[in-house]
Amino acid sequence: MSTELTIPQTGSEVRRLIREGSFNQPTSGVAPHHVQANVAILPKDVAFEFLLFCQRNPKPCPVVEVIEAGEVEAALTAPGSDIRTDVPLYRVYKNGELVDEPRTLESHWRDDLVTFLLGCSFSFEHALMANGIDLPYYGTERNVPMFITDIETAKSGDFSGPMVVSHRWIPQDKVVRAVQATSRFPDTHGAPIHIGDPSKIGISDITKPDFGAVWEQGNDDEVPVFWACGVTPQSVAMASKPELMITHSPGHMFVTDLKDEDLAVL
Repeated sequence: MSTELTIPQTGSEVRRLIREGSFNQPTSGVAPHHVQANVAILPKDVAFEFLLFCQRNPKPCPVVEVIEAGEVEAALTAPGSDIRTDVPLYRVYKNGELVDEPRTLESHWRDDLVTFLLGCSFSFEHALMANGIDLPYYGTERNVPMFITDIETAKSGDFSGPMVVSHRWIPQDKVVRAVQATSRFPDTHGAPIHIGDPSKIGISDITKPDFGAVWEQGNDDEVPVFWACGVTPQSVAMASKPELMITHSPGHMFVTDLKDEDLAVL
C-alpha cells in the first residue's frame, strides 16, 4: 500500500478499492480489527475431502466460511462481496503447478467451484501491537515471512502436505504476552505452534522465507516465533496436485466485515 494512501478502515472499503483496481498490495494493517481470510477454491467433487482436511488441521486451516458451488458472495462474513474480484492477487494451481497469478478470477471462474475462507494471522496483529510488539511490515507494502516446515498435516483423501508457518521476531520479555494475546483467536490460528530454534521444524535458513519477505532480527533479545499459516493449502496443492486449486497470493487476503472480537474467546 502506498504511504500516500489513507489506510482503509473497513472490510467493505478494502474490497471496493481492490475491485476498482486501486489497491493491490499485502493487506497487513488494513481495516484494523477486521477479520482477514485466506482463500482456497476447489472443484465441488473434491470440496468435501478438503473440508475434512481443514477439520483435521484446524491450526493452519480454521474455516471461517464456505461459499457454495458457483456462488461468489461471502454472504455470512462479507455481504455484497465477490470472491472473483475482491482479493488483491490470486494464484492458480493446476496439477500442483502454479500457472497464473491474476488480479481477478473472471477468466478462471467455473460454476462448480467451492470457496473456503480460512482464518488469517493478520487478524490478531493489532492484539500483538497493543501488547507492545512491533511489526515492521504492518500497514506497509512489505509482507510477513512464511516458511514451509517439516510438520506434516493430517491427510484427508488425496489432500496432504507440509504445514506452512508465519514468522515474527518477538522480544524475549513479550513472548508470554504474544502467546496469551493470540490464544484468544483460535479461528485465526491461535497460539504459536513453535517458539525458538527454526531448525526444529525444518527451517534451515531464517533469512530465506518460502513466501513473503525476510524480516531481519532487530537485536539479540528477539526470539523467533512461528504461527500456523493459511498458506498451507498452497503447499498442499503442490504436494497433492489437485486438478485445480485457486488461492490468494500469500499476504494478499480477503478482508471480511467481521470484527476480530467476533471470533475471540475469553
